Amino acid sequence: MTPSAPPTAQLTEIVLARLAEVLPPGRLVIDAQVLDSYSHDEAEWAPYGRPLAVVRARETSDVQAVVRVCLEHAVPLVTRGAGTGLSGGANAVDGCVILSTEKMTRIVEINSVERLAVVQPGVVNDDLRTAAAEHGLWYPPDPASAPWSTIGGNVATNAGGLCCVKYGVTRDYVLELEVINGLGEIVRLGRRTAKGVAGYDMAGLIVGSEGTLGVVTEVTVRLRDLQPPQRTVAGYFSSIVDAGNAVEAIGASGVIPSALELIDKHCLAAVDKWKNMGLSVDANVVLLGRTDAPGAAGEREAQVMLAAFEAAGATWAAASSDPEEAEALFAARRLAYPALERLGPVLTEDVCVPKAAVPEMLRRIEVAAVENDTLIANIAHAGDGNLHPLLITDVGDAAARDRAETAFRQIIADALDLGGTVTGEHGVGLLKRDGLYQELSTEALAMQRAVKQALDPHGILNPGKVL
Repeated sequence: MTPSAPPTAQLTEIVLARLAEVLPPGRLVIDAQVLDSYSHDEAEWAPYGRPLAVVRARETSDVQAVVRVCLEHAVPLVTRGAGTGLSGGANAVDGCVILSTEKMTRIVEINSVERLAVVQPGVVNDDLRTAAAEHGLWYPPDPASAPWSTIGGNVATNAGGLCCVKYGVTRDYVLELEVINGLGEIVRLGRRTAKGVAGYDMAGLIVGSEGTLGVVTEVTVRLRDLQPPQRTVAGYFSSIVDAGNAVEAIGASGVIPSALELIDKHCLAAVDKWKNMGLSVDANVVLLGRTDAPGAAGEREAQVMLAAFEAAGATWAAASSDPEEAEALFAARRLAYPALERLGPVLTEDVCVPKAAVPEMLRRIEVAAVENDTLIANIAHAGDGNLHPLLITDVGDAAARDRAETAFRQIIADALDLGGTVTGEHGVGLLKRDGLYQELSTEALAMQRAVKQALDPHGILNPGKVL
């Protein structure tokens, strides 16, 4: 069953008393201002309620205790990492307990022989990468939020990032998970060995489930050798469709770049205005390609990308001879969303289409902007077709918000029409639920609901999200 109405004042007192009883001092927070700050993620316009408490867990035992109290009193439980999500997946429902894993920051182990790391879910992505590098190792998944987002949150949404075009997404690196299930039990899923097919892939099922099937308390990830030095190719385009044609051409060439990112002039201007990086260019769109292939192979791949840029109509293209300049452009790509957010409310899309459909999808995004009189800035993991149109409105402009939401739905419909998906890495949360119902068949939805019922039979884990 799903938890029903928000708890009464009497039940709230009982739940708070039980939490205070079972948790060590300093874990339970009920200050009103703190509750407000934990009530939602970064998803613009996704609804959220008011939690009755926040618990800042530090150990698996804290998490298990909270889950059991919530089970005992049929109280919803919403797990939250750093709160950098963009789909409303960590938003509170009225009367819930917010379980924050941000204090679970211990790197338990880095094993150079097995090339793996064991971490608590609150470890920041970039902190894991830094720690791995000290052992000559590398954790590839790198969402743009890597300096702030946590491994637990990355697991919840199956996050990708700039490197995923060549190296894959979070699920490709998760070996083993410790999870508190919907019955309050501690279970270990997956394995540390390089191979293993004993039973269903339950760890893989948890990755991307957005806290609806269990609470992750420890993550074991595979590591790779440090990434080789990269060559960067940059191209300026007057048309976003031309840039899309370049992406399609690179895909057809057989070259798999280590990154292929798109950023338009709106994003660059916003970053410049915020950080004074001097990046404004005379182009509507910039494509940034990278190859980390060694030696002559890397030079050949860079030349293939350069030729694709030029053949697609780049107004300027070159292999960068200045590593600092190239790094500044990639830094701008990472800063684009927070920079645009400073200009006004930003509704973020996350559609993903086949590479061959990228030019047409970019064209349709332009159409949606014009037809709905909405400013749409564009950033994208273009190399794997994961596009992030950013719909920008003025604060308090209700009519503009309505138009933006119409454009948002139009972009989803277009992505599905082109054989794509409604979310490549941000998750369904609240914003993409309608899109999920459009994308999946009745039979597939029924299977997913059956899984939810089996793993969370009392319906307390992040209710109302995803399905």
